[in-house]
Amino acid sequence: MWAMGDKGLDLVDCLARVRERDDSAARALVEHLWPLVIKIVRSHLPRRMGEEDLAQEIFLKIFSRLDQYESRRPFEHWVSRVAVTTCLDALRAEKRRPEWRMADLGEQEAEWLEYMTSDERSEMPTDELAAREIVLLLLQCLPVDDRLVISLLDLEQKSVAEIAEITGWGVSKVKVKAFRARKKLRAHAEQLRAEGKL
Repeated sequence: MWAMGDKGLDLVDCLARVRERDDSAARALVEHLWPLVIKIVRSHLPRRMGEEDLAQEIFLKIFSRLDQYESRRPFEHWVSRVAVTTCLDALRAEKRRPEWRMADLGEQEAEWLEYMTSDERSEMPTDELAAREIVLLLLQCLPVDDRLVISLLDLEQKSVAEIAEITGWGVSKVKVKAFRARKKLRAHAEQLRAEGKL
């Protein structure tokens, strides 16, 4: 595993040295970018793929496409876009969506599902980990683009403008996708709850 990044890295110099095939500069760049890449991987990890494998694939793409980076935009934005696109490709490669049942959930996750799908607002459950788990389970049932926009907007707390930059979509497209994805998420949760699958 690569180490955490050095925040004092001279990125311009490092990129120039990487382009000249300097191995120590390449290692320094990986160390610098590791926290950003692993955060994206953990947010968009396919169920059947290890995070280290996916992170490695992302770094291979970064290094093989380094000549495509244009310095007019922040390097981290470009890296984020490569990482998100790679994760989306891996998610799309997973042909089958998992089916979840109520029996697969713990007591806290079941409480959150009940809270999310109930028309009557009772007291919100307090277990944040259970809330995150139920949301991640439900996200697995959504199409990849819907999953991406919900993850970036609601789980990672990115702004609409940041999501537009990362995905390459326009701001209005991000807003429309977020609205539709949230609607699908709630409808899917209600359907699964009614069918007793979740």
